[in-house]
Amino acid sequence: MPDTQSEPMLNEDFPRAVRLACELHRFHSRKTTESLQPPNPIPYASHLLAVAALVIEDGGDEDEAIAAMLHDALEDCSDQISAAEIEDKFNARVRKLVQACTDTPPDFEGGEKPDWDIRKRLYIEKIASGTIPHRVSLSDKVHNARCIVRDLRKAGEEVWDLFSVEKPKTLWYYRALANAYRKGGSSGYLIDEFDRLVSEMERLGGVTDRQPAHGAE
Repeated sequence: MPDTQSEPMLNEDFPRAVRLACELHRFHSRKTTESLQPPNPIPYASHLLAVAALVIEDGGDEDEAIAAMLHDALEDCSDQISAAEIEDKFNARVRKLVQACTDTPPDFEGGEKPDWDIRKRLYIEKIASGTIPHRVSLSDKVHNARCIVRDLRKAGEEVWDLFSVEKPKTLWYYRALANAYRKGGSSGYLIDEFDRLVSEMERLGGVTDRQPAHGAE
């Protein structure tokens, strides 16, 4: 039996965020290889719910849980919702937490995204600066890394074809992120797990001599 608290820990805003996230991403599914494709596509909401669970279990509050549900909204649904609308629907802190997870420009309104290398390097610098909270962003990366490792163990090299860049760049990005989170002040089990997952990604990807991550030495 669960413990019963005298006050609700998640109020009406969190269910509203769940409904909004499911509506925004209703046509989106998780990427998977052809050999691992289940009978039906995996709704993208599965990722959002998993990230919210990681945030809550790490001690995150309701604003952080809401931001976890909406962390991809500005990047993937900018034609449906803006940062100002997120603030209007919830509050300024939620809007800032969502923006901290976003590697597209603040004025991005859909269409072609800026160059991958530029976006990722700027995002790494933002994480390493220690000027933004890490919990939601790190929970997102932990869940993604868990899924990548799982799929690599099942399907092998074909998993790398899911990414928009080649395998070496994907591996570089995840190692650079792990270094940047630590440089930016992350500690505890989430960054420890992320580090272990990245090491396993490297092992499964055939990395034998890890090099320092660019911009995060």
